[in-house]
Amino acid sequence: MRKWLLLLAAILLEVTATLSLRGALDHPALYALVAVGYLGSFAALSLVLRAGMALGVAYGIWAASGIALTAITARALFREPLTKVMGAGIGLIIAGVLFIELGAAH
Repeated sequence: MRKWLLLLAAILLEVTATLSLRGALDHPALYALVAVGYLGSFAALSLVLRAGMALGVAYGIWAASGIALTAITARALFREPLTKVMGAGIGLIIAGVLFIELGAAH
C-alpha cells in the first residue's frame, strides 16, 4: 500500500510541476514550484522503486497517468484543447496502464 501512495504522490507532484511550468509563463514565481515539484516527483519515484515496485510498472503508470492528468487539467485550467482524438488517446493510455499492471502480476 505504501508504494502505491508514494507513486500517487510522484504522479501528483509531476503533474503539479508541469502545470506550473505553463503557469510560470505569466507568473515567473511559479518556477520555484516547478523545481520543487519535479525534484519531489523523482524523489518519490525512487522511493517507489526502493519499496519494491518493478521499474516498468512504476514508470509506465507514472508517465501515463501524468500525461492523462496533465491533458485533462490543462483543459480545465488553461482552456487548452481536448479533442475527441486526444480523449481516445487518454483512453488508450488508461488501457495500456491496466495491461502493464496485469502483465506484471504474472
